[in-house]
Amino acid sequence: MARYTGPKTRIARKFKEAILGPDKWMERKPHSPGQHGPTKRRKKESEYAVQLQEKQKAKYTYGILERQFEKMFHTAASKKGITGEVLLQLCEARLDNTVFRLGVAPTRRAARQLVSHGHITVDGQVVNVASYSLRPGQVVAVREKSRSVESITNSLAVNSKRFDWLDWNPTSMSGKFINMPERAQIPENIREQLIVELYSK
Repeated sequence: MARYTGPKTRIARKFKEAILGPDKWMERKPHSPGQHGPTKRRKKESEYAVQLQEKQKAKYTYGILERQFEKMFHTAASKKGITGEVLLQLCEARLDNTVFRLGVAPTRRAARQLVSHGHITVDGQVVNVASYSLRPGQVVAVREKSRSVESITNSLAVNSKRFDWLDWNPTSMSGKFINMPERAQIPENIREQLIVELYSK
């Protein structure tokens, strides 16, 4: 499936935050490139443009394609609870995102690659589908043969951040998906209500 493979800084500058991972160029020059970059004025955006931009931001953040994201929204709308919050929960429950949150990979892009290359198991079985949706109680682990992979060990060595809905066991290199996270626990700066308003038109 096609994914965005262009320059990360371009997207980071567009949304004014490094949504695709750490970006040294974004930190140095958060504005558009060129002579008039720092002073460039943006036209006043319409309500639709603001809503569309928020949807695009969510898609780029989680690495989800348009059709897949729309399908996910309709799934969220059919479930109990606040649609926007449920949508973000579904994004967080994706296997590639969980691998990233556990610290096994430094970015979601890298996590997707680990999953597609068969380095990750779910409840003991290899799963190579990045969009696989986890259920509470399932255990995500690094495949035994892959535990010495340099990119994985390096990522785990520098990543100490932990999340309340995930329980990481460093000895077995496995993490349990305890429950769906509440909105307050999700650190992403996404205004999900704008996405709901966009799809509700």
